[in-house]
Amino acid sequence: MPRLLVFQHVAAEPLGTLDRLIRQRGHRIKFVNFEREPDAQPCLDRYRGLVVLGGPMNVEDQERRPHLKTELRAIETALAQNKPVLGICLGAQLLAHVLGAPVQRHRETEIGWYDVKTTEAGRSDPVLAPLGAVHPVFQWHSYTFEVPRDAHHLAETASCANQAFRYGQNAYGFQFHLEANRALIERWLSIPSYRDDMLAASLPHDEAAIRARTASAAAVMEATAERVFNNFLDLVGRPARRILLGSSR
Repeated sequence: MPRLLVFQHVAAEPLGTLDRLIRQRGHRIKFVNFEREPDAQPCLDRYRGLVVLGGPMNVEDQERRPHLKTELRAIETALAQNKPVLGICLGAQLLAHVLGAPVQRHRETEIGWYDVKTTEAGRSDPVLAPLGAVHPVFQWHSYTFEVPRDAHHLAETASCANQAFRYGQNAYGFQFHLEANRALIERWLSIPSYRDDMLAASLPHDEAAIRARTASAAAVMEATAERVFNNFLDLVGRPARRILLGSSR
C-alpha cells in the first residue's frame, strides 16, 4: 500500500532528488498530478505523510484552479492528523496559507542561485540543520509567504526574508528548490514559459550565469539535500516489514 502522498502540479516539477530517497526507505509513492486529474479528491487516511510540490500557479488562483482548494483541505487534514508535511515553493505557500499567513507577490523575483542564511532556529532544526549557516540553493519564485503564527522562521536570503519555516514538530515549508539537480534545472531553463518568466524578471544575472553556477553548485546542494530530506523522512519513518507466519526467513 502506498505510504507517501505527493501532490504534483505540472510534469516539469517532480520530486527530483527526493524521489530516490523516498524509495530507498521502502515507501511507495502515490502521485496526484492535478494537471492531469484536476478533479481528484485524495484521502489522507492511508498515508504516513504528504509532500506538496511547486508549480507555476499561485494561492490566489483558487477560483480558476479549484484543485488548489482541494489541496488546502488535504494539508489541513494532514496537520490535524499530525502527519509530516513538506511543502516546496508553491507547496510552502499553500501550507502557510492553511496556517493563516498571507501569501503575496514579492517585490523581487528570485530565479537562479542564492545564498540562504539560516536563523538560529534553522541552525539547530532537526531537519534543516545540514544547511549550516549559509548555503547556496536554487530558486524559482515570484511570490512569498509570511511566516505563520507560532511557526519557527528557519531561513532567509538577502532578497527574500522568508525562505523556510517549521510548524509544530513535523510540518515544513521550503521556498527554495532543494530537490533540484543539474538535469532538472536545465529542463526548467529550456521551457518557453519558464524562460519568459526569467526574462521578464530583470534579474541581476542571466541564463549563462545560472548555468555556470549550476555546474559548480548543483552537486553541493544535492549532497546537502540528501541529508535534509533524510531528516524529514525520519519523521515519516519506515514501512513495517511483513512478518510471514510459519517462515524461518
